[in-house]
Amino acid sequence: MKNTLFKGIATALATPMTAQGIDFDSLARLIDFQIENGINALIPTGTTGESATMSPEERKEVIRFVLRYVDGRVPVIAGTGTNDTRYVLDFTRFACDHGADGVLVVTPYYNKSTQGGLIAHYTAVADASEKPVILYNVPSRTGCNLLPETVNVLADHPMICGIKEASGNMAQVMDLFATCGDRLDIYSGEDGLIQPMMAMGAKGCISVVSNVMPKETVALADMMFAGDFAGAAARQLELLPLIHSLFCEVNPIPVKAALAEMGFCENYVRLPLVPMTEKNKEIMFARMRALGVLK
Repeated sequence: MKNTLFKGIATALATPMTAQGIDFDSLARLIDFQIENGINALIPTGTTGESATMSPEERKEVIRFVLRYVDGRVPVIAGTGTNDTRYVLDFTRFACDHGADGVLVVTPYYNKSTQGGLIAHYTAVADASEKPVILYNVPSRTGCNLLPETVNVLADHPMICGIKEASGNMAQVMDLFATCGDRLDIYSGEDGLIQPMMAMGAKGCISVVSNVMPKETVALADMMFAGDFAGAAARQLELLPLIHSLFCEVNPIPVKAALAEMGFCENYVRLPLVPMTEKNKEIMFARMRALGVLK
């Protein structure tokens, strides 16, 4: 497989924030927590990182900070996608120039590009990138579905190395493996489907739950690599109630509440997001206590 960036679990990092801006001290503590608990890679400035409400300067500052602070301890794959190809090219070049190991590029949101437009968009990004590119398909967030036949065309590009597949549609996932699974790395973009997608051959997951439980999420992937499908299935089911809570409101609203309760950051999200409802927080905190995350 060309340019494999990581195997296992990569955390789609939440970005600690306050009303005054990015909380870099808390971001550093979150990064240390991730690395100390065995995470396989880190992905700043993605959907979970609230990149959509960062200014271009903030986004670059976060990418630069994470790269400097991680200092090669694990691969860093910068989220550089937007709905404007010009900005994606700028963020991608910036990430490459500052030492990112690769970039993660979400499909353009709101514009709802055609499949031909997606090929043109991703080809332009890959042509401009000096580092491997992971495609990111999450139609529930973007209104745009990157189809397997389109990925099959893009897989020919030497800089496109993988895809984060978060459609939640296992029939589409199987079509993706059948069409081009031997030509690029496929990662689950759904925490609830780590075990079944790895059973199909996925290299791991780009995860939200690993913000909160990195060691346990990595252990699930390690079980799959070791061939312990039953053990991994049991771990998947154990994590499932917390995963449901982390997505019961718009991501990253719940994960910010969870990290705040763990003492990693303020429970602050930028408008148009608002903090998690008290009812859902209490359910999530109870599930975190049941898993030993909270006392």
